[in-house]
Amino acid sequence: MITIISGTNRPDSYTEALALHYLSVLEHLGVECQLLNLKDLPPSFAFDDLYGKRTEGMQSIISQFIEPVHKFVFVMPEYNGSFPGVLKTFIDAVPPKLWKDKKAAIVGVSSGRAGNLRGQEHLTGILHYLKLHVHYNKPKISGIEHLMDTSKKLMDESTQMMLLEHAHQLIAY
Repeated sequence: MITIISGTNRPDSYTEALALHYLSVLEHLGVECQLLNLKDLPPSFAFDDLYGKRTEGMQSIISQFIEPVHKFVFVMPEYNGSFPGVLKTFIDAVPPKLWKDKKAAIVGVSSGRAGNLRGQEHLTGILHYLKLHVHYNKPKISGIEHLMDTSKKLMDESTQMMLLEHAHQLIAY
């Protein structure tokens, strides 16, 4: 089982659209996978689910999307030269032992030209600290708004091929 994490809580985002595309690629390849969209987190999780507290809503998310899963794909946008705080807060709300010895892949998304390179580096350091094994290939998708149509469907063939290759690597990882 692979969980794809759409790393922002912004509604109707390009990140969500790209995460859905990645999900469809894995499903097409016959891989059991699911999407965790951070916009679906309980609204007060940052205050109710840190430091040993646990609400039923957050426990349900952890039980479905984190505990039984051995591979993750973090699809994350660039926010202020890094990645969204909601993603870091979510990671902090999950007991560290639930991340240990699992595998992760990171896909960076930006409207700029670096594809969230810095955010990928920041997240890689955090995931290594939590003892996740991070895949070496980290696609950096730049100018995302130019790669999708008006309904946010990925139209760029080279990006589609890059993500397909990345999915094959993740499956073998």
